[in-house]
Amino acid sequence: MSYIDLDYEPRDSDLLVKFYVEFEKGKDLRYAADKIAEESSIGTWTTLKTLLPEVWEKLRARVYSIKPSGLVDIAYPIKLFEIENMPAILASVAGNIFGMKSIENLRILDIRFPKDILRAYPGPKYGVEGVREMTHVKERPFLGTIIKPKIGLPTKMHAEVAYQAWCGGLDIVKDDENLSSQDFNPFEERLCQTLEMKDRAQEETGEKKIYLVNITAPYREMLRRAELVQDMGNEFVMIDVVIAGFSAVQSFREEGFKMAIHAHRAMHAAITRNPRHGINMRTLAKIYRILGVDNLHIGTAVGKMEGSREEVAGIREEIQARSVEARGDRFTQIWYDIKPVLAVASGGLHPGHIPAVLDILGKDIVIQAGGGVHGHPDGTYSGAMAMRQALEAAMNNIPLEEYAKEHRELARALEKFEKR
Repeated sequence: MSYIDLDYEPRDSDLLVKFYVEFEKGKDLRYAADKIAEESSIGTWTTLKTLLPEVWEKLRARVYSIKPSGLVDIAYPIKLFEIENMPAILASVAGNIFGMKSIENLRILDIRFPKDILRAYPGPKYGVEGVREMTHVKERPFLGTIIKPKIGLPTKMHAEVAYQAWCGGLDIVKDDENLSSQDFNPFEERLCQTLEMKDRAQEETGEKKIYLVNITAPYREMLRRAELVQDMGNEFVMIDVVIAGFSAVQSFREEGFKMAIHAHRAMHAAITRNPRHGINMRTLAKIYRILGVDNLHIGTAVGKMEGSREEVAGIREEIQARSVEARGDRFTQIWYDIKPVLAVASGGLHPGHIPAVLDILGKDIVIQAGGGVHGHPDGTYSGAMAMRQALEAAMNNIPLEEYAKEHRELARALEKFEKR
């Protein structure tokens, strides 16, 4: 019962997975590919009296391409899955196979979801266009910050730092991934006091401001916090989506809350970073788009986080693609009516990075700087001003050093961050 069928032509209804495979010493790639397809569909390590031939033929995965470089493409029939259940889909194609002794290393490089699976999910409630409509920011990237230090600030100081950032010219303030409801900064108090400062900043600047409050918690508590956020009229919640899990993200989107979902990818590198094992971020990004997040962290290509220019730009392209037809590559995802996701660049950024981020990732992006704002020599307000000035310069193709001659906040930021 071999699962290898190199003459098989994948159907539009198949779910396709591209693997990179390194196999056990003494075996070969063909053997490893067969075992992956077997374990991830309906087979196991031994012959089964209970596996009926007609069931095997209908539900087995098929290895339809094997490359000497270790690339293996496998097609899974859609009837193998409960299509409305993303955790169960991933339990098949990304489940036990990572622990098989016959596999030394295994990495999922791409997944193509068929139409019938995509149609079972709502996708983002707002996406790029919805967030732009909400904020009235139409033609430029968004600018944001993360309150720093990430934990430790008492509630009143947290709200004051947010206010300074908004008034200095930033659109977005967000909690960091591990700020939840600690004794020094309880969730309810932080939400109330920060939203008061948001209202004040909006009145003073005439600009719409956004607060991304972290509701990550055990699921019932996450729902309770989301209800508080909705009752207070805030437009966004933030969820640590990798940590919370696929089930929590899918369920939360289906709850019907009014808020947009800002997806922080904390812990992703435990899955994505090893180039020979795990699942790459582009594949995870596809999954989170299907599940319905509105914003998603993708890396920066500059700054402190790992990720090449090509990789990060590729993730941005995937979550914002509007393709309705395949472009010749079987793995080109046809997105139909699932909305594009607003990409978020965050991790070690400062005003000096803005031209590069804009060049690499375009304008449908949130450029977030934490230390690059609050580490400004003159404080948060000046750090926010420097970010806005750097964006103005980049959008008008003016070198930052030239613009800084008449903009003190930018000059001071470049002096500190560019000369480290």
